[in-house]
Amino acid sequence: MQQPLTITIPYHQLGKSQLKISRIGFGCMSLQPDQANIQRVIDAAIDTGINYFDTADIYDNGVNEINIGRALKQKRKQVVIATKVGNEWKEDGSGLKWNPTKKHIIGAVEKSLSRLQTDYIDLYQLHGGTIEDNMEETIGAFELLQQQGKIRYYGISSIRPNVIREYVKRSNIVSVMMQYSVLDRRPEEYCFELLRQHNIGVLARGSIAGGLLAGKPAKPYLNYVEPAVAAAAKAVESVTAANSNVAATAIRFVLQHPAVIAAVVGIKTIAQLKDALQATTLQQLSEYNNQLLKDSITINYYQQHR
Repeated sequence: MQQPLTITIPYHQLGKSQLKISRIGFGCMSLQPDQANIQRVIDAAIDTGINYFDTADIYDNGVNEINIGRALKQKRKQVVIATKVGNEWKEDGSGLKWNPTKKHIIGAVEKSLSRLQTDYIDLYQLHGGTIEDNMEETIGAFELLQQQGKIRYYGISSIRPNVIREYVKRSNIVSVMMQYSVLDRRPEEYCFELLRQHNIGVLARGSIAGGLLAGKPAKPYLNYVEPAVAAAAKAVESVTAANSNVAATAIRFVLQHPAVIAAVVGIKTIAQLKDALQATTLQQLSEYNNQLLKDSITINYYQQHR
């Protein structure tokens, strides 16, 4: 019989909201549509204190929301459900198109509520965004849904500094989901400090860089060549304690930044859950080790959408 997990994890307030979320968030996209043990993995996550579950309406064409809604239904009051909106399938089914209009958002939320089997969404996120969008219309849709009680708070999922800057200026977002890791420190240049100043919480994704910082063979990543990626992974390994794992160390690096409220980690198995949870039990990286990781690779910067 499998031993129960005994780790319990800390919580942080998500920006200006009243949501207290676990420092490890459960990234639901990794779950497979026909995965047999979804309930068991999610129950194990909740038992350890994970209360933040992040999905999107386009994951598996809505099936991900259905599976998450079913798995969380009996524990709805214990959890924070976050989903995303803004993409829709093209009429011919050939791919997605961007649609941040009020009409689409108002219609999409009803479908997400139905699939998730809930009366409200705790955090509704715009799944992208461009500087050319009619932001006032998009923000107006989120504000209306908030007034109607269909969503509690809203945020954006974006890595574009120019888009983030405008939403900070014009809206009441409480969070920004963005990629951040040893291999992607782009948010440090501008975004993190801006969001901290406005008490907007960062939900970090990509903490282990698609597994490249957790044992997968090195390959080019973003603007980095394979040897540079390998050097960064080796640095993570070098500061990992004997009783820990490299994934936990990579996540610990992310959690250590004061702008980051939670690391949203893709979890599919109990083993992956354990690895992620260990990040919250580790002591903070020493200043020396933290700097060693930073120095292991040249910092990168956003080249577009500045």
